[in-house]
Amino acid sequence: MWEMDLKDSLSKFKQQQERCQSSLASIAASTSKPKHRAQPVNAPSAPARPLQPIKFSNDTERLQHINSVRKSPIGAQIKLVIELLYKTRQAFTAEQINETTYVDIHGNKSVFDSLRNNPKVHYDGRRFSYKSKHDLKGKDQLLVLVRKYPEGLAVVEVKDAYPTVMEDLQALKAAGEVWLLSNMDSQEDIVYPNDPKAKIKVDDDLKQLFREMELPRDMVDIEKELQKNGIKPMTNTAKRRAAAQINGVQPKAKPKKKQREITRRTKLTNAHLPELFQNLNT
Repeated sequence: MWEMDLKDSLSKFKQQQERCQSSLASIAASTSKPKHRAQPVNAPSAPARPLQPIKFSNDTERLQHINSVRKSPIGAQIKLVIELLYKTRQAFTAEQINETTYVDIHGNKSVFDSLRNNPKVHYDGRRFSYKSKHDLKGKDQLLVLVRKYPEGLAVVEVKDAYPTVMEDLQALKAAGEVWLLSNMDSQEDIVYPNDPKAKIKVDDDLKQLFREMELPRDMVDIEKELQKNGIKPMTNTAKRRAAAQINGVQPKAKPKKKQREITRRTKLTNAHLPELFQNLNT
């Protein structure tokens, strides 16, 4: 009898112990939660914190830039590569170009074919380099080239030969080795060789005589002067005017032409008379 009473007491003790543990656990959970203070209804609310812009890591920005380059038009990618070759004047492999400009030449056949066939690019089968029209390395070679063009050489044909070519042209001009003339009409600069053999001294009296000499204004008089000096004129103005009078056609008076300046690729046969070129834009 007493054994049954003991079992009942033990069972009730266990149940009471479990209830106590459950109560303690719920109390501990409630104390760990932050307490929220109730705000009055009319209390002003705290200002909202502005959203901070999302900052990408440097690696993310680099990946975005690579993606924008490789998705750009082929022409834009070719321009990036040619600018690299022009500024550095070094030869680059496709891998080196990819590391510098992010242009994937091996991964884009159109870019590779365009570069290989570009007139400004030299490809030796492995590396790409800049190719100018004239392969010049310095001022001495530049002067040799200019002397091969007595009728004048367009500056645009040599301006990309090497980085300091324009400075060397100015130096050659200052030294009297070349004539560098500018044409405002065609926006084209021409460089002429100044032949050292033509460097002669002209007397002031001869220069003055040259300046005072006047040409006839009428073509008939010009043709007569040519004939006096044994030169056959290409025109016969007197005959043309006589035929016009017979047919009743009045010759039209030609407006006086403005004296033509030396422009474009005029041959400098009077280089020993610098007064002729005072009006040129140099």
